[in-house]
Amino acid sequence: MSTEKQKEAARRNIEKAREVQSERAHGAYIPRRSEGMSTAEKDRLPDSEFAFPRERKEPLSDARHVRNAIARFNQVEDVTDEERDDAWQRIRAAANKYGIHIAEDDWRDLFKRGEES
Repeated sequence: MSTEKQKEAARRNIEKAREVQSERAHGAYIPRRSEGMSTAEKDRLPDSEFAFPRERKEPLSDARHVRNAIARFNQVEDVTDEERDDAWQRIRAAANKYGIHIAEDDWRDLFKRGEES
């Protein structure tokens, strides 16, 4: 259950988001707080830009997203080992494209590294 203080904070956040959205719709330039990809930007990406294209998970559109895909690789659920093999190949190709060094040759090594920690 939410407290009254939490509910009021949520109301303020929603109101502020609506104001910003309205200002942007009327041409005002208001920079985003996060440097992340918006949902609309992610939706416009072709399936081939994702490590897991069927699920549209882990975009590989720039170096930051490639590093994130590597870090979150073992968190992706409901995929087969074959899909992981294919995703790992796509991640390695994207890493080469953006000059990112990957120490692990196989995605299974990521799981081993995580178990040791």
